Amino acid sequence: MSLTRLLVPASLALLTACATQPKQNVTLEKQSQCPVRLNSGQNLILSLPSNPTTGYRWSIQDSAGGVLKGLGPEVYRNPEDAGVVGAAGVSTWRFQAFAGGTGRLRLTYQQPWAPEVPPVETFDCAISVN
Repeated sequence: MSLTRLLVPASLALLTACATQPKQNVTLEKQSQCPVRLNSGQNLILSLPSNPTTGYRWSIQDSAGGVLKGLGPEVYRNPEDAGVVGAAGVSTWRFQAFAGGTGRLRLTYQQPWAPEVPPVETFDCAISVN
């Protein structure tokens, strides 16, 4: 059998496998992108606008713990091009889908020392994992 006759079917099989693979990372930046459907093993990257210099912080109220596991703490970054002290940045969390089912990813944006004051923002997203 010629090398070409072997390579063509192998190439097609590889292309088919790649086409059916879901993206490994799903990025979520707005509540309007919800609900989110993931496959087990996929990573969810949540990035929300944040400005800790005002005293406000995002706090996870429900981490969809039955279907997602955290891959580390919140990471805050300030855009380098802002050039202004106290400028807003982005808080990012990473999760991995590990079990089939559904859950809610809920966060509130408020000053931690004033829990009796309603949050100025909330993020609430339904998550389903296959």
